[in-house]
Amino acid sequence: MTKADIVEKIASGTGMTKLETEAIVEGFLNTVIGALRDGRGIEIRGFGSYRVKKKNARYARNPRTGEKVYVGEHYVPMFKFSKDFKAAVDSGMKENINEENPDNLKEN
Repeated sequence: MTKADIVEKIASGTGMTKLETEAIVEGFLNTVIGALRDGRGIEIRGFGSYRVKKKNARYARNPRTGEKVYVGEHYVPMFKFSKDFKAAVDSGMKENINEENPDNLKEN
């Protein structure tokens, strides 16, 4: 699913125009990026939390040549899914698989 698909789905569900919805989606994404850039975390209950993690400098190896490569200290965005989010995805996937292949049900 692309950003355009998300905009279209939200617009059709809310009755807003695609242009208005795109502005909201862009605003949300820019807010998340801005907060993380400033070192602040974001928690969306029932969805997950965003934070920034510091990665220490280290030496890595180029897998092609085996040569040692220095990787400097850097920061990476992290996302942790909420328990509710994980449970919803798990149950949804299990339902979809069972609907597609009802003969493949396994007993535990």
